Amino acid sequence: MAVKEIKKDIYYVGALHWDRELFDEIVPLPDGTTYNSYLVKGSEKTALIDTVDPDKEQVLFNNLKQLNVDRIDYVVSQHAEQDHSGTIPKVLSMFPEAKVVTNQKCKGFLMDLLPVPEDKFIVIDDGETLNLGDKTLEFVFTPWVHWPETMCTYVKEDKILFSCDFFGSHFTGSNPFVTDEEKIIEEAKRYYAEIMMPFQVFIRKNLDKIAKFDIKMIAPSHGPIYEKPETIIKVYRDWVSDNVTNEVVIPYMSMHGSTEKMVNYLVDALIDRNIVVKPFNVINADVGALAMALVDAATVVFGTPTVLTGPHPAIVNIAYFANAVRPKTKFVSVIGSYGWGGKTVDILKGLLPNVKAEFIDPVLVKGDPDEECYKKLDELANKILSKHKELNII
Repeated sequence: MAVKEIKKDIYYVGALHWDRELFDEIVPLPDGTTYNSYLVKGSEKTALIDTVDPDKEQVLFNNLKQLNVDRIDYVVSQHAEQDHSGTIPKVLSMFPEAKVVTNQKCKGFLMDLLPVPEDKFIVIDDGETLNLGDKTLEFVFTPWVHWPETMCTYVKEDKILFSCDFFGSHFTGSNPFVTDEEKIIEEAKRYYAEIMMPFQVFIRKNLDKIAKFDIKMIAPSHGPIYEKPETIIKVYRDWVSDNVTNEVVIPYMSMHGSTEKMVNYLVDALIDRNIVVKPFNVINADVGALAMALVDAATVVFGTPTVLTGPHPAIVNIAYFANAVRPKTKFVSVIGSYGWGGKTVDILKGLLPNVKAEFIDPVLVKGDPDEECYKKLDELANKILSKHKELNII
C-alpha cells in the first residue's frame, strides 16, 4: 500500500506483510499483518508515531521519501516490541535531529532491546501534551494493553486516537480503512483472543479511560483504521465483560478412536439440548480459531486419552495455552479413555489455576466407551444444560 493521507497532514506510512504466516512464532496469520506507522505534520514540528518491523524498514523509508520528508522532530514510541520499535535506530540515523518520545517504562525497555542512546529520549507523563504547531499530541497511558508500558496518542485537533496494539487486527488489505466491518471485527476478535484476553481487567479500565475523549477515528498499529470507532469499542466492551454465551468448546485428540467416539457422542448430545458446540481436534486445529472460541464460551470440555499416567501432551499444550489466555469460562470438565489408570484429571486441573471456573465431574472410561459411558455423557450434557440455564444464557 502506498502512502495514504488519512486526515489533513496526517499520513499512513507503514508497511504491509502480506505473506507473514506466524506472529511470535505461535500465532497463525491467515491474512498476513501490517506494521502501521503514521506521520503527523504540524505547522512547526513533525512526529512519526511508531515505526515498522525491521524486515520492512525500506518500505517505511520509501514512503517518507515519497512525501519528501527531510526532517522528523519526534519519534513517538507507544510500545517497545520490535514490530513497532525495531526501526527506531535507523530512523534516528537518517534523521539525527529526532528525539524518541515515550514514557519512562518504555524508555527502559527500548534501551534493553535497541541501541538507542539515553540522550535521545524525551520522557513524558500520562496526560502530557506535545505541541507540533497546529496539531497537539496528548499521551494516554494504557498499561497492560498488552505490555506494562503501552500507551496511546490522541491528536486533539483531528480527534484521532493512535491506539497501538489496542483495537488492532492482523489483517492486510489495499485500503488503510475498514471496508468490510464484519470481517475486520472477526479479525480483531482473533487478535484480542490471542494477545489481549489475559489482560481483560486492565483493558476494561483502559476502555473507561479513553471514554472521556471525543474519538472520531482509531488508528491502530496493526490492521485497518476505524472511521466508526464506536463499532470496535462496543465489541471490546463485550469481550472484556463477564458475559458468556451458550457455547461449549471441546479441545480434544484421540489416539485409537475411543476418545473421539466420546467426543462425537457428547457433541450430538449437546446439540440436541440446543447448545452450540465447537469441537477442535488439536492435532491440526487453528490455535487462533480456538482462542476466539474461548472468548465467549461458557464451558470448556477437554477430551484426551491417557498417555502413561496423564493427559496427552497435545492436550497439555492446549490446557497451558488456555491457562495463559485466561478466558472467562464458567465451567470446565474432562472426558476421555485410559488403559490402566492415571492422574489425567488432577494434572489438567493443576494446569488451569488462572481459569476461575467450576469443575464439572469428568467422564472417563477404561478402554472403549460402552453404554454406561454414553449414559454418563448424557448426564454430563444435562449438567452443562442445567448450568447454562442458571446463567440465563439458554
